Amino acid sequence: MSKKIVIALGGNALGNDPQEQKEAVRYTSKSIVDLIETGNQIILSHGNGPQVGMINLAMDEASKSEAGTPEMPFPECGAMSQGYIGYHLQNAIQNELNRRGLKKSVATVVTQVVVDKKDPAFQNPTKPVGSFYTKEEADLMIAKGFTFKEDAGRGYRRVVPSPKPIDIVEIDFIKSLVEAGNIVIAAGGGGIPVVEEADGLTGVPAVIDKDFTTAKLAELVDADGLIILTAVEQVAIRFGKIDQLWLTELTVEEAEKYIADKEFAEGSMLP
Repeated sequence: MSKKIVIALGGNALGNDPQEQKEAVRYTSKSIVDLIETGNQIILSHGNGPQVGMINLAMDEASKSEAGTPEMPFPECGAMSQGYIGYHLQNAIQNELNRRGLKKSVATVVTQVVVDKKDPAFQNPTKPVGSFYTKEEADLMIAKGFTFKEDAGRGYRRVVPSPKPIDIVEIDFIKSLVEAGNIVIAAGGGGIPVVEEADGLTGVPAVIDKDFTTAKLAELVDADGLIILTAVEQVAIRFGKIDQLWLTELTVEEAEKYIADKEFAEGSMLP
């Protein structure tokens, strides 16, 4: 029986540079097309934490060079990441569809997501973006005005606000593409966060957690299933400690208990 399935690919699962990303999506596209070949409707979203952070830092460094490149606002960096990650995904999936003789089209939708400008997340940055740094490297970046936090024993990463999604601006267009039988890539990186102002929608410097936006996307398209893929094998409690325990499955009640016990880091494995 055909199902409508929303799949979220974690930003860290896409590799650390464009070449790694191409290889990762080429591998992943085979499994995605397996689902399409059996008659399922697929909507894809993806993370962009590493990618948008690298774009932002690169543009920041370029703006300080003699070339005089203008500073790039974070919403525009998010749009850039949606474009190049979306291109890699749709190219790999389209090629795999063509190899199998499946007549389907793939499209990436640059997606804006409405957030509340009074969301308390703007006062407490938690979403890791960009590469991992040593403490010494992070201290140098902190001195330049960036906010960094230690990330689960793997190093230090820049953190930005991560407000909750309220609505998806392009949802009607996404629905129409899906209903026409297309494979749609949307809400990349959690979507470009925008707030409602008197003169319209305005982008804000933040990264929405892609899992929250993907859940909202699944709700709005009336999906039958939601799959979230990451770069790690499993989630664990007491992570990094001598009594660490890998979790294979969780009930809602167990997940809520572990959340209350602060077993999952914000911006990382916290649902």
